[in-house]
Amino acid sequence: MTAIGIIGSEGRMGRAIAALIEESRAALAGGVDNGGDVGALATAADVLVDFSAPAALGDSLSAARETGTPILIGTTGLRDEHHALIDAAAADIAVLQAANTALGVNLLAHLVRDAAAKLGDDWDIEIVEMHHRHKVDAPSGTALLLGKAAAEGRGTTLGEVREEGRAGLDCARTVGAIGFASLRGGSVAGDHQVVFATEGERIELGHRAESREIFARGAIKAALWLVGKQPGRYSMGDVLGL
Repeated sequence: MTAIGIIGSEGRMGRAIAALIEESRAALAGGVDNGGDVGALATAADVLVDFSAPAALGDSLSAARETGTPILIGTTGLRDEHHALIDAAAADIAVLQAANTALGVNLLAHLVRDAAAKLGDDWDIEIVEMHHRHKVDAPSGTALLLGKAAAEGRGTTLGEVREEGRAGLDCARTVGAIGFASLRGGSVAGDHQVVFATEGERIELGHRAESREIFARGAIKAALWLVGKQPGRYSMGDVLGL
């Protein structure tokens, strides 16, 4: 039975994963949180899942590389320097980095990429997301995942076309821009909507998370899939065969 180690075990996602592991064909190797011995956990586990914080990512990857343990990274709010660390680790171990582990969200990203590729710049793209009041990063990692998919479909990068935080009297859209709006409140697990709008018509593609369990189930499925893979950087699209 595959043993899964959880980094960030006291967080919302860590607790959700631990609660569901018994229902899957896996076992819990243990968990660590702030100040825990990540190296010992990596030694005991067949695969690691990290839902901690960006500041802890370096230690997580170092421990995984030291023991040759594959690792799934579900931490959001990552910056360029974090992705550079992931790229370096992927030379030695299998690393799956996912802004969202829900299977439906990753299928949605695939549909968004296809739609953006087939529709011209006269179709405006706006991404609206809502999460619970405690979420600290905005736009959400999932919103950025969808934005990147839309940008790829148009043959560009999100950094070139991203617009967010509109306020004031001079907020006209830039042609070809991908806009973001972030809402926060209550206990919303995660709502995402991608709007393609042009003169006279609108297409809306979306996903609504009704429970945090969908992310935990997707993370467990991806962690099990990652075991035995060759060193490299993987995505949830690889898990789904997209």
